[in-house]
Amino acid sequence: MLTSSTAFALSVETLLMPGKVIGAHQKWEQDCSQCHDRANPRRQTSLCLDCHKEIAADLRRHAGYHGRMPNAGVGACRACHTDHKGRNADIVHLSAAQFDHHLTDFPLDGAHTALDCDRCHRKSASWRKAPTACVGCHKSDDAHHGQFTRGCGACHDTASWTGGKFDHGKTRFTLTGAHRTLACDACHIGGRYQDTPETCNGCHATDDEHRGSRGANCSKCHTTSEWKTAKFDHRKETGYALLGVHERLDCRTCHRSGDLKKKIPKDCAGCHQADDAHAGRFGPKCGDCHDNERWQVQSYDHAARDKFALSGAHAKLDCYACHSAALATQKLPRNCAGCHRSEDPHGGKLKCGCGDCHGEQSFRTGILFDHDLTKFPLLGLHRVVSCAQCHETMAFDAAPSTCGRCHARDDVHRGDLGKKCETCHSPNGWRLWTFDHDAQTHFPLRGAHAKLKCADCHHQPPGSVKTPTECGSCHQKDDRHLGQYGEQCGRCHTVDSWKGARMQ
Repeated sequence: MLTSSTAFALSVETLLMPGKVIGAHQKWEQDCSQCHDRANPRRQTSLCLDCHKEIAADLRRHAGYHGRMPNAGVGACRACHTDHKGRNADIVHLSAAQFDHHLTDFPLDGAHTALDCDRCHRKSASWRKAPTACVGCHKSDDAHHGQFTRGCGACHDTASWTGGKFDHGKTRFTLTGAHRTLACDACHIGGRYQDTPETCNGCHATDDEHRGSRGANCSKCHTTSEWKTAKFDHRKETGYALLGVHERLDCRTCHRSGDLKKKIPKDCAGCHQADDAHAGRFGPKCGDCHDNERWQVQSYDHAARDKFALSGAHAKLDCYACHSAALATQKLPRNCAGCHRSEDPHGGKLKCGCGDCHGEQSFRTGILFDHDLTKFPLLGLHRVVSCAQCHETMAFDAAPSTCGRCHARDDVHRGDLGKKCETCHSPNGWRLWTFDHDAQTHFPLRGAHAKLKCADCHHQPPGSVKTPTECGSCHQKDDRHLGQYGEQCGRCHTVDSWKGARMQ
């Protein structure tokens, strides 16, 4: 016999359930709506993904097995994973022999293709959580004992650990000249790769016939191919690269004293001050506009260099129209008010930016303003009202935003019903109003109350919507008992009439 408590615990769905769900879903067995939507069976897949968030993420990113399978994002989950087969049922139906590992984030190639699944996938963990980095499985096989922080794939492939290739050019020490033919152990003695010297003197101190008298930087004169004196590298030696016309100049053009060790200016102004047509107004960084081949300015990307794109009327201005200070490199304001404050008809009273309404072609044309983005969107009859009817001055922010501020003269209630006119009235017209006293207040209107006008009760104190709900607050003068029976009039009387009272 089905008891009341049993009937309460079981629903129609669970009574008609085709079978027990698997153990992992057991806690939701009494709540079918977690996985099924009776109104829309097509939602079942989305309900599955609400719980299996990792699978949902794979489908969105087109990653993982479910995100790469042929019908990804199209098929229903229950097409492959059918529940209600019992607590211990296998609803995954994984066939290791038929599984295509190339549809996962870790395609199998090389020696990995011959491995058994359990070599990487532990039985106690989800298969998707198997390690994908080499060190996750091969830490004990690392002959370098963790000295390299880069991935193993930088040198090795999946076919075999032996025959590894290493691109020394991707390190801080590129192998050039005679260094190319050296064996690794010639520099990395005893298999130590960390803290290997990177300077000439670090390895060749015993070969230095100058015995350190010329310093430790051998590359000033020597190359990695031979010890013979190399060509002088002006950029490396002095920090000043000879580019363009400078590369073709004679040394004495700049080193006029003949003493090459004597320091000379390295900035444009140091040599070309007399050639500066701007008389220093644009500062010493001539390279911002000029190059090493010609003084004439070819192009200047104002947006990229100064983070201020010149568009509209700005594009036609001369540089000096804005850069008018004695030093033209002085930082200029980047907002409209910084330059156009004197032209602002709003007197700086508006909090929004000028660009919210005005364009860069002209302040007076093409003005756009979306009132719906303000705190007071225009609805109903407000949309056909001219701006000047509410905004009496150009300080638009000063316009009132409450009904009473504009419509006090139209208030037939004279403030007795408060300031929230929108509680009853619509912006489509004052006469289009609605108020459900039963739903919107704690005092439903019944019997004789339903026939009363608002002002019959809402008149004291003026401007207050709240009105006492006790009978005596309105009907004290009608109380023929002179208060002898208290304020609970409803014990004898009804809201329909005072007459016919009956003691309860």
